[in-house]
Amino acid sequence: MQVLSVLSHLLDYPTAEFVEAKDELLSIIAESSLQAETKHRLIGFIETQCAKNLMDWQAQYDGLFERGRALGLWLFEHVHGESRDRGQAMVDLIEQYKQAGLELSQNELPDYIPLFLEFLATQGQANAQQWLSEVEHILALLLCRLEKRESDYSVVFATLLEIAQSNIDLEALREQVNGEKRDDTKQAIDKEWEEEAVTFGAPDANSCPSAVNRPSESQRKDQYVPVTWTGFNQQAS
Repeated sequence: MQVLSVLSHLLDYPTAEFVEAKDELLSIIAESSLQAETKHRLIGFIETQCAKNLMDWQAQYDGLFERGRALGLWLFEHVHGESRDRGQAMVDLIEQYKQAGLELSQNELPDYIPLFLEFLATQGQANAQQWLSEVEHILALLLCRLEKRESDYSVVFATLLEIAQSNIDLEALREQVNGEKRDDTKQAIDKEWEEEAVTFGAPDANSCPSAVNRPSESQRKDQYVPVTWTGFNQQAS
């Protein structure tokens, strides 16, 4: 599904290459099987973002996804936090990527959503829908948090839920999110730094990959490798 590749790049750090490829990306969306209203919203979002000064867009992106953990783009963080279970979950996912023919570079985290979407873009519509449905609670949570911040990035997650054919109760999640305290304020960030434990050794699992590598040509669209998303349907603490 090429549209998943477009969504992957939208959720990755904004680059001049994305802006230069705008017409091609808009064409992919226009020719996709998405609902007409979804296409309209996505096309409008891309047009608006690409019309901005690139540094302004990057600053907007940083303010949303690089401050605090509520909008972090790492799936397992929303389930396991910093527990040891997260490390084992990533090991398991890396192994399942390998079984499908995808090799990650050393600095890439398998649960980084743009990377995950690039992978799903090669796996065919049925498999992509299955995997997205298994993480729908996290996608919906991010959607509702972006809506609360009045961010147009919410359309990306709304599109993913459409592809997943999700029936999740968004109103209940919106009520939950409305009761959350922002974690991207100066006070919240200072408190997080005060409570952060000092660690030595391997790099922190929260470090952001520098880029998303596309899956190799050896991957097969008809090869379904089931992913175990233990705990994804439980509310993150």
